[in-house]
Amino acid sequence: MYETLHGRGGADGDPWDVIVIGGGTAGLSGALTLARARRRVLVVDAGEPRNAPADGVHMYLGREGTPPRELLAAGRAELAGYGGEVREGRAVTAVRDGERFRVELDDGSALHAARLLVTTGLTDELPDVPGLAECWGRDVLHCPYCHGWEVRDQPIGVLAVGDAALAVHQALLWRQWSADVTLFLHTSGVEPDEDGWEKLAARGVAVVDGEVTRLAVADGRLDGVVLASGRTVPVRGLAVGTRLTARSGVLEGLGLRPADLLMGAYAVGTRIPADPVTGATDVPGVWVAGNVTNLTEQVIGSAAAGVRAGAAINMDLIEAEVREAVAVRRQDGAAGPGPDPAAEADPADRPAASAAAAGTAPAALGSATAAEGNGGR
Repeated sequence: MYETLHGRGGADGDPWDVIVIGGGTAGLSGALTLARARRRVLVVDAGEPRNAPADGVHMYLGREGTPPRELLAAGRAELAGYGGEVREGRAVTAVRDGERFRVELDDGSALHAARLLVTTGLTDELPDVPGLAECWGRDVLHCPYCHGWEVRDQPIGVLAVGDAALAVHQALLWRQWSADVTLFLHTSGVEPDEDGWEKLAARGVAVVDGEVTRLAVADGRLDGVVLASGRTVPVRGLAVGTRLTARSGVLEGLGLRPADLLMGAYAVGTRIPADPVTGATDVPGVWVAGNVTNLTEQVIGSAAAGVRAGAAINMDLIEAEVREAVAVRRQDGAAGPGPDPAAEADPADRPAASAAAAGTAPAALGSATAAEGNGGR
């Protein structure tokens, strides 16, 4: 059996087949895919999942409502069952080191791998309003599909940030979960256009002018929105369009830099551009998956993206190993694509290429199979 090109990973300095940077659902799913493909894979994780404040993960079939850290713990256990490893720590930078990559950690150590999968996620940058951070992930929300059910039929506020069209879109979206929705224009500096006003009025969405100075919080839960005028508007959930910033600093040493993601003319955040199916970046040997490249991906979608990236990485390694095997075979003196007569003891043991040349390969085998099938009818 042909030995893996890249060897077994282990101690610092020894190469891994793949290092996965980031241990969320995208990273663990990619690592699990690779481990089941018999790859030596290491996950480096700083333990800072974006959804850590949330009570549970939603729309993940079969795991509905599972606490985020419980889901990740289960994923780590599954990975370990196939020989994958997880190392606690923060990857600071990644650079090319000959034919491999070197990943430097915040403790000063360095690891090496043939391929990289980066699944570091994103950071939600909240507006500077006192109380937002305290309630983030519980009563201060960003996605109705993730959190809408939990605040259904309650008074919901939407905080406008930066773009009127986006604010109207959010208000109309959240209206599906409650008939009591208020759009706070805050300091966005823009107002809905005539079409936006009409849509808001038609759906019964209230619009409040004036700066939001803070949130009213009681016992750690949202109680209302306080305006500069002193007025408090009661709400139990507040939707905020955060700026979504890819955690991509580790990739700068490889020349990969984030690009703006636009909704209309408004930049909602930054992402690492990559192939939308495989996650391959412009740097050969480097893949990304999850929110670092797709800012609006749900948890289950990030897991699927990790699986696709893992499969693509495994195929890339296979192709490299085949190329090396062919080069070694030719270097050893094999003449062309045919068999080595000196090593061939039994025609039945011929490689596929020589069997095809002799006219005895898959076509003839297929005919025999068909004949057997006809005889069995």
